[in-house]
Amino acid sequence: MPDLTDKEYDALDEYWTTHTPKLSGNRKGGFFAKKAEESGCFHLVAVDDLTATWLQVKANADHTTPDEVINNLVRKEIIAAASA
Repeated sequence: MPDLTDKEYDALDEYWTTHTPKLSGNRKGGFFAKKAEESGCFHLVAVDDLTATWLQVKANADHTTPDEVINNLVRKEIIAAASA
């Protein structure tokens, strides 16, 4: 995306302030939702501060991301349940 001048920024700000995006409410999703589905749908999950801190510490220690820590934990649970 090219750099914008202050005047262009102000015009965009004014436009999006007065023309809020409309939501369809049909639960089909838009462009980004469809792209997420195509690539393996991602979901946001809210966690408490303790959990978020633990995930970040674990991810840093393992040189991964919090997402990967969660994925690994869930897969271990699935394997344990399947072998029980």
